Amino acid sequence: MWRCTEIDDPIRPSWHRRLPGIAVRACSSLLVAVMAAAAHAEMWKCVDQDGNIRYTNVKSDARGCKALSLEPVTTVPAVRLPQKPANFPSVGAETQKQRDADRRKILEQELAQEQQLLDEAKKQLAEQEATRGGNEKNYARVQERIEPYQRAVKLHEANIESLRKEIANSR
Repeated sequence: MWRCTEIDDPIRPSWHRRLPGIAVRACSSLLVAVMAAAAHAEMWKCVDQDGNIRYTNVKSDARGCKALSLEPVTTVPAVRLPQKPANFPSVGAETQKQRDADRRKILEQELAQEQQLLDEAKKQLAEQEATRGGNEKNYARVQERIEPYQRAVKLHEANIESLRKEIANSR
C-alpha cells in the first residue's frame, strides 16, 4: 500500500510521494485505451447474389462477407455558444408591443387593399368571359384572351391567403 507523508524523508526520493497520483493517471489512461478498443466494432460488407449491399457487425451473419478496416471515429463535444452576444441590441417589451401592433395594422391595410384588387380582378374577368369578339371563332382564342385575367385573380387570391397567414402568425 502506498503511503504519502508530509515530512521529508531523506531515504525516499521526492518522486516517491507523487507515485500514487502517477499510478492513478496511468491506470486511468490504460482503462480509457482498453474501452476505446472495445468500442471499435468489426464491420463486414456483404453483397448478395442480386447485387444488394448490406453491412453488419454481427460475426455470425458475416459468412462470405468482406471485413472492413474502419478508422475509429473521433468525437468532440459541441461547444455551447451564448444565446446573445453581450452587445446585442434589444428593445423593451412596450416598444416591441407597439412595433407588433404597427405591423399588424399594416398587414390589415394590405389585406383590405388586396381584397379590393381581387374584387376588381374578378369583375374584369367576368366582363371578359361575357364578351365574345367576332374574330374568336374557336375556344382557344377565348382562353388565350381571358388567361391574363385568370392569372390576376389567382395572384390576388394567393396574396390574400399569405397575408391572412401572416396576420395569424403575428403576436
